[in-house]
Amino acid sequence: MIRRRFSYLDCKVSERNVVIVEIRAVVYDRELVNDVLLFVMEDGIKEQEWPVENVQSLFEAQGFSGKFGEVFSYVYVQEGAEPRRVIVAGLGTAAELSLEKVRKALGKGIKEAEKLKIRTLTIAPWTIDSLTVQDVTRALTEAALLSAYRFDRYLSEQKEISLRSLQIAYHISNEGDVMAGIKLGQILGQSTNLARNLVNEPANVLTPKRLAQEAQKAGDEYGFEVEVFEPEAIAALNMKAFLEVGKASANTPRLIVMRHFGSPDQAEKILGLVGKGLTYDSGGLSIKPGDSMGTMKYDMAGSAAVIGAMAAIAQANLPLNVVAVVAACENLISGTGYRPGDIISSMAGKSILIDSTDAEGRLTLADAVHYIITEEKVHTVVDVATLTGAAIVALGNTTTGVVTNNQGLYAKLQAASEQSGERVWQLPSFPEYREQNKTPLADLKNTGGRAAGTITAGLFIEAFVQEKPWLHLDIAGTAFTAKELDYLIEGGTGVGVRLLYHFATSFV
Repeated sequence: MIRRRFSYLDCKVSERNVVIVEIRAVVYDRELVNDVLLFVMEDGIKEQEWPVENVQSLFEAQGFSGKFGEVFSYVYVQEGAEPRRVIVAGLGTAAELSLEKVRKALGKGIKEAEKLKIRTLTIAPWTIDSLTVQDVTRALTEAALLSAYRFDRYLSEQKEISLRSLQIAYHISNEGDVMAGIKLGQILGQSTNLARNLVNEPANVLTPKRLAQEAQKAGDEYGFEVEVFEPEAIAALNMKAFLEVGKASANTPRLIVMRHFGSPDQAEKILGLVGKGLTYDSGGLSIKPGDSMGTMKYDMAGSAAVIGAMAAIAQANLPLNVVAVVAACENLISGTGYRPGDIISSMAGKSILIDSTDAEGRLTLADAVHYIITEEKVHTVVDVATLTGAAIVALGNTTTGVVTNNQGLYAKLQAASEQSGERVWQLPSFPEYREQNKTPLADLKNTGGRAAGTITAGLFIEAFVQEKPWLHLDIAGTAFTAKELDYLIEGGTGVGVRLLYHFATSFV
């Protein structure tokens, strides 16, 4: 039998998530009483302990070798017991196994469970020397919550998923690690789903004002401070570049400032996060092609990432100080909007020639970065933005492009990438690229041309970081997916939440 030892319930993020999955930790007993998921290593099949009999011969009959991505299911019948369904998922070789492969394998297993209409699924325990029990349990919990997520609040008929409870079985000697892993996995899964909800909201609902309200709700729920500046206060701060972008819309801008002070005795050490908050981007007078317009509600995915990261940091009560800033606005078209050829100012006092009104995100980020350094006194800056289509051309939809002025900072990001499974790739920042942003008419121009567009966009922001250690993350290719993946559904991915959380822990 299974003896329940502990449970973390309910992946719901306030009223904003629509799917509830119960995740429990249970002490392992070979005589499992319900449907089971077996993870199988390609190079360790014979050494593993199975909760069902004759599994080796079944693998051979199915041609199953444990390769990553392989999944099959069957009904196990044991005399004197109820039949139960067994799902088998391959993990590949030990040398190539990662936490992200664990997440993807569970995603495939859960999809198989849905086909079979399974309501309670137990994961049989397994271990590998290269991954800790706590990290594996965290990854499984994250993947379960992310796989269960649906954004269907606008459907008249909502399809309920079958799986309602996932049990992670463990050996009693690993109890502490399993509990810690589930707790953090729940925090990170919930916070990522919060970000996905924000990204998936249509722009007619998620205006700059509404985005600020959602940040305040998250702050109230998870325990971080939120301050919202309305247009008059933004103007008083002299954030001229930010206001130029938003002035064509009837939905006025909001500056959202979020604060977590987990180490008040080190008030001079503050990590700064800046998220691009374009709740809709038409391109302005440099209007986008019609077939690109439908996805422009996703242009605030950077803001969702930092809101979600703050929710995770606050819930985990990390002992460090973090401030996050979002300059939220819409980039629309009207007689009051800015134009190509205009020369505008910025909070930093730098003048900017507008080459394209569709290069708006770097303008809002420039003022937000200057604000977070001068007003919030951060020592390190990370900005996250769906900034350039060029990032998709260069890296596709699997990898976030990074520009930085500090290799030590990038090393921290790489370590966070390994933990979160969110891939990053550093792009060069040679001096020649900075020359592309120069013009004899102003201090800077807001595009550097088609060549190396992701790099020059990042280096435009660098001009405002005042030599602080800085990372620029271009998530244009990773912020949303047009197709269902292992543990993702179509729409916002919530990319950046878990990456930023693990990055922040490197400052503890």
